[in-house]
Amino acid sequence: MAVIFLPALSSPLLVAVLIAVLSGVGGTRARRAREAITRFSWLAVLPAGMAAVFDAGDRHEIPWMLLGTSIRLDAVARPLVLMAVVLYGMALSFVVRSKAERPHVLTAFLLLCFTGNIAVFLADDLVTFYLAFAAMSFLGYAIVVHDRTPSARRAGAIYLVLTVFGECAVLAALLLLAADGVTTVGEAPAAVSASPAQGTIILLLLIGFGVKAGTVPLHVWLPLAHPAAPSPASAVLSGAMLKAGIVGWLRFLPLGEGTGAPTWGAVFLVLGLVGGLLAVPAGVLQRSPKVILAYSSISQMGFLTSVIGAALVAPALAPACIAAVVVYSVSHGLVKGALFLGVQAWDSERLPRWSVTAALAVASLALVGAPFTSGFIAKYVAKEAVGEVPVPWLPALGVADVLPWFGVGSTLLLARFAVTLARRERTPKPTARMRGIAWVALSVLAVVPVAALASAWAPPLSVPGWLDPSAVWAQTWPLLLGLAGAAIALGVTRRAPERSPTVPPGDIVVVEERAARIVLRGLTVASNGLGQVRGAVVARIAAGPSAGPGLDRAQRAIGSWSGSGAVIALALGGAVLVAVLAAVMVP
Repeated sequence: MAVIFLPALSSPLLVAVLIAVLSGVGGTRARRAREAITRFSWLAVLPAGMAAVFDAGDRHEIPWMLLGTSIRLDAVARPLVLMAVVLYGMALSFVVRSKAERPHVLTAFLLLCFTGNIAVFLADDLVTFYLAFAAMSFLGYAIVVHDRTPSARRAGAIYLVLTVFGECAVLAALLLLAADGVTTVGEAPAAVSASPAQGTIILLLLIGFGVKAGTVPLHVWLPLAHPAAPSPASAVLSGAMLKAGIVGWLRFLPLGEGTGAPTWGAVFLVLGLVGGLLAVPAGVLQRSPKVILAYSSISQMGFLTSVIGAALVAPALAPACIAAVVVYSVSHGLVKGALFLGVQAWDSERLPRWSVTAALAVASLALVGAPFTSGFIAKYVAKEAVGEVPVPWLPALGVADVLPWFGVGSTLLLARFAVTLARRERTPKPTARMRGIAWVALSVLAVVPVAALASAWAPPLSVPGWLDPSAVWAQTWPLLLGLAGAAIALGVTRRAPERSPTVPPGDIVVVEERAARIVLRGLTVASNGLGQVRGAVVARIAAGPSAGPGLDRAQRAIGSWSGSGAVIALALGGAVLVAVLAAVMVP
């Protein structure tokens, strides 16, 4: 029964349209109505949550939509849709008191992004998936540039360039699948595994979904977009929209099919491990809390990329790896959303300092993977899922041995986040008490749904015991080592924090922008030179001697209506004569 999903997909769209209509109507009543709708817009995401809870998981077809739409709420989509409902609902409730101008506009675009986001999770045919993915990607541009500052416009331009690049790659991959007769998402992994163009398709999927997932070196838009966008927009960008790229890999890569794709699995592993770990020093050398959180997201997406790479290397591990990626994605989405909204709570909310500090501390510990948090479950099941898969070109070292070091990096990043946040001044504003309580609950209680989700997947997941000494120590030593490193770094830079080294947000994008300017300057010079040469040649021809009175008269005759008609008639007659002769001469 597809009818259960129609309110889930249409209610955010209807509210966004209503806000747009009221924005074009003058008068006090229209303004008050628009403000009221903006304040309670979070209610529009609840139908999706209800559908995710009560739907049985069957395939639903809506033949009158687009070219025929089909959706399915499977074991991958259900927890991610619920995570998106919670995260977008919290973000929408925070818009009213955010520093963003035109909160109604931001609310409308967040609702549109929500529709595209959950449609990516639900889509069960290629056309619906691509249209939802493209819509979500391009709508994301609107929330990045919402504040219309120079930094927002620069971030938006870079985001748009990479998005178009990624969309082209995704479309090319889906067209190759469609050429093999694939129409549904469920058929894609086996088709990719059996396709003679397997390598090309996987490369296109790596690029296309890697842009959205923030995979190094396609990550450069993230550290620019997060500080430029309002905090509610940053929360959904990092918490939910990044997961669209991860879901794209889960849906289309040949995970668990045939012999896998070990060569491409090694590529995923290298990009995930190297890029995720290198994001740590780049993030530590930042001075903006939201930029630091952006680099933390890049590191966490590297973690997930590594787990997906392990599934490509060892097809037998694919079920456990897929389940671990979903559990980790839910944990990261909830916790990272709470941290980005926490920046707004710290800066401008009239909440007790101790409550904000405690909530941010718990969310930070969860992101690190400390015991008794959601991250404890998520990181443990991911490490167990990759089994004995070795690091490419270092067979003596296993992927499971490297993954705990992401916890060390996360600790360093969040320690730096805490220092930069503590140095910011607060500008208290009135706040709704229930919203503050909901945010604190999100920060503290994210462990409950994550633990329940992991337990529901056991097997294939190996879920740790809360008091298992080996599991507790395995998740504690990265935290202790990271805190020791953070204390040393703080002691070194304490006397002159303003002199500490920094890295420009976006790191390599600065070099890329400089190279692009050099190329454009060279093309401009070459174009001007060619234009001058062309002008000189044309002037010389125009000043040259006449070809003769006979040729001049012929040119004038052909240029007239009668002359051009005669030429066309002769040409047609000649063509007919040639055709007749050919027919006669053929035996």
